[in-house]
Amino acid sequence: MKKSFLFILFCIFTFSAFSQTENQNSKMLKFKFHKNDKSRILSTVNEDVYLNGILNHKSVILNRISSEVTDVLPDGSGTCSAIFMTSESATTRNGIFAENYTWGEEYKSIFTRDTTGKYSIDDIYFMPTVRDVPKFPDYPVKPGDTWQAEGHEAHDMRRTFNIQKPFKVPFVADYEYLGDTTDENGRILSKISIFYKLYFESPMQNLNNQNYGNLPHITKGYSNQTVFWDNERGSIDHYSEEFRIMIETFFGDQILFTGTAHAEVTDFERVNTKENREKISETLNNLGLKNVELKENEKGLTISIENIQFLPDSSELIPAEKEKLARIAEILKGFENDLLITGHCANRGTLRNQQLISEQRASSVAHYLSELKVREPKCIFTQGKGASEPVASNATEAGRARNRRVEITIMDE
Repeated sequence: MKKSFLFILFCIFTFSAFSQTENQNSKMLKFKFHKNDKSRILSTVNEDVYLNGILNHKSVILNRISSEVTDVLPDGSGTCSAIFMTSESATTRNGIFAENYTWGEEYKSIFTRDTTGKYSIDDIYFMPTVRDVPKFPDYPVKPGDTWQAEGHEAHDMRRTFNIQKPFKVPFVADYEYLGDTTDENGRILSKISIFYKLYFESPMQNLNNQNYGNLPHITKGYSNQTVFWDNERGSIDHYSEEFRIMIETFFGDQILFTGTAHAEVTDFERVNTKENREKISETLNNLGLKNVELKENEKGLTISIENIQFLPDSSELIPAEKEKLARIAEILKGFENDLLITGHCANRGTLRNQQLISEQRASSVAHYLSELKVREPKCIFTQGKGASEPVASNATEAGRARNRRVEITIMDE
């Protein structure tokens, strides 16, 4: 009897120790939201697009998302206001169309996400594309645990197929918690694999519509993702993805998208503060730079360089302008936010030439700042405004000189 009693005690102790070890390895994975928190997601997509089995083009797509938590609900859900911007550098079999990232079309989106990752979002918003991923269970998980959760992709097909609402493709994702890893900063990140297949047949409606054959009939494919999750912060740290999506129209045309993606999430510090404005203004004054002015706008703080000079019949900056930019570069290196370079010109020549000149000026400045290691190229965006936003009259040479300018914005959003 004594041996039986000792055996029972041994079993109880062993089970208790096992349970404690299991509990130590288990964790509740959940999103955490804090009001006024701002973040930036930068994803790079390398994509090949085929039309009816023939390569149409290759693209490097940069998706930039800036998000702010505007409210936190009693259940921990967070309401976010976000701006999505997509820039595409496309190539064909004949060569490269663009070598830098131009500032693309902006999409605003407002949504609420609960602590498990589920979205609540109105159909007027086309972004984000992938929704309810990741989606966590409402119980603790340990390495090796798996679960499933529903999600959907919401595609913007207004231009391609004239579909005026997000085109939603549902799926069920398979998850596995692979364990934890420690990054170079000592943070513990949870590694999670996510895989889902797509197969969706669009409802057959309006068969008599002459445009019906241009609409998607079958959408199929897969996404294979690896997410590194920072559970202490309650957000994704970074992720990678392989994907393949095929769209077949009712007329039998096939469009194939295949490629890889990588994204990183970073905190976004507000730069447009009184302290920063005074600091930058003082530095610019001490440098004694001519035709340089600091402005503030909805996107952040802007250093405007008027009467910027280039070599004759060229977009190459003259040495004096490079020296000026080198000094400004030291200011820019004091911040980690993305840069937006905007080119402007005087109201001379055709609208097409004005747009081209303004784009070339922005691209030239961006390229030089990249050479100076101010930012990685993927963190410097360019745009041309032609002569559409003058700061002075184009009736005089002095006014036209002011309008020939490049603006460098340290971005807040």
